[in-house]
Amino acid sequence: MKKDSLRELSIADLNDRLDQARTQLVKMKMNHAVSPLDNPNLIRATRKDIARILTELRRREIEAGNN
Repeated sequence: MKKDSLRELSIADLNDRLDQARTQLVKMKMNHAVSPLDNPNLIRATRKDIARILTELRRREIEAGNN
């Protein structure tokens, strides 16, 4: 997920994507604990996606506070 594509989304869409990413991360961690994933780097990528979404939400929150 690119930073530019996140800026185009609304806050509601960002919150939806955040919820989806968090549930996906939990599922991947559980599956990885039971049997190794084919590509465990997906866990890292999902964590980074969550961080990007949270960063964009925080940026918008700060912008709203300054206006």
